[in-house]
Amino acid sequence: MNILSLFDGMSCGQIALDQLGIKVDNYYAAEIDKYAMQIAKKNYPNTIHLGDVTSVYAQHLPKIDLLMGGSPCQGFSFAGKQLNFDDPRSALFFEFVRLLKECNPKYFLLENVRMKKEYQDIISEHLGVEPITINSALVSAQNRVRLYWTNIPNLTEPDDKNIVLKDILGLDASEPMLSNVYGGFKEKNPRVHYGKSVTIRTASGGGHIPSVKLKKGAALRGRSFDQHGNPTDWKTGTHKQVLEARKDNKANAITSATKDSVVAYSKEEYRKLTPLECERLQTVPDGYTEGVSNTQRYRMLGNGWTVEVIKHILKEII
Repeated sequence: MNILSLFDGMSCGQIALDQLGIKVDNYYAAEIDKYAMQIAKKNYPNTIHLGDVTSVYAQHLPKIDLLMGGSPCQGFSFAGKQLNFDDPRSALFFEFVRLLKECNPKYFLLENVRMKKEYQDIISEHLGVEPITINSALVSAQNRVRLYWTNIPNLTEPDDKNIVLKDILGLDASEPMLSNVYGGFKEKNPRVHYGKSVTIRTASGGGHIPSVKLKKGAALRGRSFDQHGNPTDWKTGTHKQVLEARKDNKANAITSATKDSVVAYSKEEYRKLTPLECERLQTVPDGYTEGVSNTQRYRMLGNGWTVEVIKHILKEII
């Protein structure tokens, strides 16, 4: 098969194809991040990097059998049933549409985040299919809901493997405790609470947030509350930032932001998830992203795909 992967990143799609045993004759990757390309090339030396997607044309490629990608969609704007062509991020989606028309592959796959229904419908109209929603939590220890548009047949949600965060934590728990998880924390040890409890919503006199004992291996996420104890946007106003312990035994969706990758280290301490643990949350092989700084590892893992989800989808083309 000849594969064209747009916005390829560290080549999670190639991992999926490899693990499924699907024979790849040529794997073409449109990507501009030098660190992601470095990692892809380290693991798959035959990757053919094409650079900027806007410079990729079907006429320069052999017949493509599978086109896949996950374009940024932060710039979508709904106005008169049109997308905002002036926003460079939403414009990248149209590069996928352009190459889908030019290449006319047998199969295609587009992944993206949840979005307003009207934006989703416009993408569906351009691609001619409705998306399926899959949460990576079914096949990994990460809560990560994504939309997948594809013409690959017989697609359903994967079975739940019942994997929880503690299953993937590294044996070496020597990571230091964090006293400042992300900008804005004023206390050395921010208080931790479980969800938006009744106590928080009805508290008076400052909206006190109850402290709890952490269970080792619990995932934590940053939350902001105003002086009355009501949830608020951390970017605006006077607020108190705290850590919230998830109750589903899953990790947050991995991003490049430290606040989304925090885990309980002991009953009263917390730490960042390690790059190895983030690889496991994305079901990427251990050590796959080694060779660049941890900052870049976190970034590319946050931007990547959950490999087991992609395998579940692509297995139908075998």
